[in-house]
Amino acid sequence: MRHIEDYPGIKVGGHNINNLRYADDTVLIAENESDLQKLLDVVYSESQRKGLELSSKKTEVMVISRNANSLPVNVTVNKNKLTQRENFKYLGTLILSDGRSDTEIQARIAQAKTFQKMKSILTNPYVSIRTRKRVLECYIEPILMYGSEAWIITNKFKKKLEAIEMWFLRRMLKIPWTAKKTNERVLQEAQSKRSLLDKIRKRQATFFGHHETGKTRKLDNNGNDDG
Repeated sequence: MRHIEDYPGIKVGGHNINNLRYADDTVLIAENESDLQKLLDVVYSESQRKGLELSSKKTEVMVISRNANSLPVNVTVNKNKLTQRENFKYLGTLILSDGRSDTEIQARIAQAKTFQKMKSILTNPYVSIRTRKRVLECYIEPILMYGSEAWIITNKFKKKLEAIEMWFLRRMLKIPWTAKKTNERVLQEAQSKRSLLDKIRKRQATFFGHHETGKTRKLDNNGNDDG
């Protein structure tokens, strides 16, 4: 991928990003159809040179835009037009062509309700609240927050995330919704405070920090002045 580092991509924190890689999964990123085609042509050419195959059947293209309907694009691999998708999963995260995170957040909330599978521990009054909260943090919250570094959280889903956090605590304390207990009262009984959104913001800030640090190290390793 060194051959495409200087090709145009998108700007993130002032840096040019034109590809994401994990194991044998690669995403090429560009601001327009022409730049994306150039990236693909270079990758295809280098793959051929090294005896590797870039299959057009296993390669897809997606336009991410705030517009309701994405414009059709004509991007090819070895003259074969790539299938254009409205969504796809990358590393277990659903990415939509409108760039929104609503569907992914909703899916994560649903998956996190596997709380019920650990109900015998999380609702056991003979297990300390501190231990139960720790189990919640170690086994349930990671399911909910997977991929949250890239979430765009609207006010609607901010409320949904706040609600699921309270849902966990109410289930843990066996407090039925019919009980007239305020969230503040539930937090007191759980010896807790709202922290889910703060954790997500911290993950996002940490992720961006790693990205910035990685870029700085790369510049240093190349012998360039980062000033």
